[in-house]
Amino acid sequence: MIRIPVTPLMAGSLRCLRGGEKNGRPLGCDVVINSWPSVAALHLTSPDLRGTVLPSQDQLSGLPMRAPFLKSLRFAAVLGLMFGALSLGEAKAANPLELNFWLSGPRYDGAVADCDKALPTIATQFWEKESSFWNSPLKITGFAAVHEVAFRPWASDNIPRRYCTADAMLTDGKVRKVHFSLVEDGGFAGYGNGVEWCVVGLDRNWAYNPSCRAAKP
Repeated sequence: MIRIPVTPLMAGSLRCLRGGEKNGRPLGCDVVINSWPSVAALHLTSPDLRGTVLPSQDQLSGLPMRAPFLKSLRFAAVLGLMFGALSLGEAKAANPLELNFWLSGPRYDGAVADCDKALPTIATQFWEKESSFWNSPLKITGFAAVHEVAFRPWASDNIPRRYCTADAMLTDGKVRKVHFSLVEDGGFAGYGNGVEWCVVGLDRNWAYNPSCRAAKP
């Protein structure tokens, strides 16, 4: 037996030729397909939301689903071309807001004061530090053996410094070493000479620890 599928969109009939006898076997059968639609096909509706025909798999996975992806690819390509064109452009000069102000470069004069010019500043700052932060009555009453240790010991383009050492007499009756340096343009807001100092044995916050070694050249 051979089965021939017939879709609901077409109608057909099976014609067989019988033998001469009344109940004889059929000699052959042919399938005749009519060109007009069958009754079942007339009841089918379009493939919409309320239709009776489901959309095919090709329609579900076709171009309408890939359209957003293709649009995003085109958008990314356009952005890439724009950034590429910007990167290939010539570099422009800095505008006035991007320029530096008051930065003339490392052109120092080397005009640093002598060691004894820093002694009043050291005595004042030492008293303020001890009384304000450590609740100590210690003060420096005088200096002795003031001498220079080094002047601009590093490269010429570094900030000029004059390193000095002295003996400081304190109110507790002890004499302690003081290592200090005068810095060009190291004052307030970069004006005048700045002073950095350390009293050996009284570097309570370890700013130049150990034993004020960091205050030396």
